[in-house]
Amino acid sequence: MKNIVGKTVVLTGASGGIGAFIARVLAKEQATVVSVSRSQKGLDQICAEVNAAGGKGISIPFDLSKVEEFSALTQEIHQLAGPIDILINNAAIEKYRPFQNYTLEDVQSILTTNLLAPMELTRLLLPTMLERNSGHIVNIASSAGKKGAPYNSIYSASKAGLIMWSDAIQQELANSNVGVSVVCPGCTNAGMYLALDITAPSVANIAEPTEVADAVLQSIKQNQKEVVLDGTASKILFAISQLSPQFGDMVFQRLGVVELNQSCAEKQMQTENLVYN
Repeated sequence: MKNIVGKTVVLTGASGGIGAFIARVLAKEQATVVSVSRSQKGLDQICAEVNAAGGKGISIPFDLSKVEEFSALTQEIHQLAGPIDILINNAAIEKYRPFQNYTLEDVQSILTTNLLAPMELTRLLLPTMLERNSGHIVNIASSAGKKGAPYNSIYSASKAGLIMWSDAIQQELANSNVGVSVVCPGCTNAGMYLALDITAPSVANIAEPTEVADAVLQSIKQNQKEVVLDGTASKILFAISQLSPQFGDMVFQRLGVVELNQSCAEKQMQTENLVYN
């Protein structure tokens, strides 16, 4: 999809974090941005920004954990915006814990918002894209889905699932004009380390949220299969870890990732429940 001027985009998690930056980039392309989030205040703010930047903002307050109500959500989307050209599954929950400290509710909420919701929303919006033989789906995953993040294991599992599911449907849709991209940010200046005021590992490639938003835009325009925004060294580590998981674990230990994530868990358990949507 070389040009998204006038295209209609559904963006989940639009009211905060990376989502707001994605919405702004889309607005500059004069797209119609259908923002879906729980926060009405946040939606009002981002829609005003979209309209001011040259796009068209439409807001739909909705709790994406309620996947059983997605049929009603997609009906509302179509009523307000018409056919959807692009779906960006961005909303996510990240919660650091020692694994045994997660509750069943924690596990269910993270997996539902991060993995089941993108699958279900795509399942409902994809048929129209296929009928029109045009569309693009972008799934915002994470480098935590490429190599397991200690003390962030449920988030890692959800993002790994998102990456593998994206890979599978990319192959299914290869003979259509519906593209699928997965974008994997690493450390960002809109992420959890920033929220918890914890310094990322010195070797980490810390991306600005504007870089992530630009990468999302380019993934659509260039129909890119996968974009990893975590630096060359991390990409090499991810590849080697497939051949030697023990080596990957050793590198994480030596870089202090395990200890750092443990600190994140301890700090978040004190402040509790940071949600990006």
